[in-house]
Amino acid sequence: MIPGQSMALSAPAVIPNGTAPRCEHLDGLVPVGPKSDDCQDCRNRLDRQAALVVCLTCGWVACSDDSPNQHARAHYEETDHPVAAGLASGAAWRWCYVHQRLV
Repeated sequence: MIPGQSMALSAPAVIPNGTAPRCEHLDGLVPVGPKSDDCQDCRNRLDRQAALVVCLTCGWVACSDDSPNQHARAHYEETDHPVAAGLASGAAWRWCYVHQRLV
């Protein structure tokens, strides 16, 4: 589970410059838009979806680690795309799967 994710989803995480350790996985990312507005892997299931995240490498949208299926983590494990961001309106957090922390 992403530590502090539930907290980050209820209130946007605003980190003043310089307080979080630098993450080189943010370097070179080009802006991508979400490819959908729901978890494509959960689309035909009756499982509840927790928060949605978007892969910042390719735009894939998946359910977060708070969901029963953890499709965002599965996407990382399959692709090695390291950083995902909250998809909810106003979400300001990003998670690095390599470093296992907010970035």
